Amino acid sequence: MKPEYTAEFRFYEELNDFLPPEQRKRTNLYRFSGHPGIKYPIEVFGVPHTEVDLIVVNGQSVGFDYQLQAGDRVAVYPVFETLDITPLVKLREKPLRNPRFVLDVNLGKLAKRMRMLGFDCLYRNDYKDADIVKSAVNDRRIVLTRDRRLLYNKQIDHGYWVRAVDVDAQVDEVLRRFDLYGLIQLFSRCLICNGVLATVAKADIWDRLEPKTRLYYNDFYQCADCQRIYWQGSHMQNMLKRLADSNYPALNG
Repeated sequence: MKPEYTAEFRFYEELNDFLPPEQRKRTNLYRFSGHPGIKYPIEVFGVPHTEVDLIVVNGQSVGFDYQLQAGDRVAVYPVFETLDITPLVKLREKPLRNPRFVLDVNLGKLAKRMRMLGFDCLYRNDYKDADIVKSAVNDRRIVLTRDRRLLYNKQIDHGYWVRAVDVDAQVDEVLRRFDLYGLIQLFSRCLICNGVLATVAKADIWDRLEPKTRLYYNDFYQCADCQRIYWQGSHMQNMLKRLADSNYPALNG
């Protein structure tokens, strides 16, 4: 029979969201045999590795390849997207400073709202987990999901479990989490397909416009991918009002 050892784990800040109430903001004992990689017990506690950016064991920072030892005191910290901790050991290459996202099937409204703010967001309502993982790996995209189990996939380096249910709260949460306020570019992406919008001459799309649109509007944008046409009509005014009524600091400063 293998001997059993113990180690102490403490999770900080929003990582406590993943723990049951009785384990939050306190030191928890972990029992084990052998010398497992430290990533394993972290996920046993229910914390996806994508949410972790710094692990300190007995006062020293370590990587996911560290093998747990008897009596270790482990402190686990969330991702630091806005704080430079390069002197310490980090668990992934670097924060994605040109953020691109892929969203799971539960976040369709969030995808549309993020596109409205100019962010590159892939989304389909028939995405399988394998599709999301493939996009995250091949295109270096950040996974946004309401399914924390998806973030346990070892191929995903950057991901975030969206806590909020209401879409306005979700947008605010993601903007704050990744410090995106300075990157907002309103109406630069197609709300439907995520393509990039570019100005288009009114004469080039004349035959696609309704009579009143021809009469009252002169500035138009067209999606480079799906060719959908946008102009600052009532639909854009409604979206601007929705944003103005929100709590997004970059839009209300």
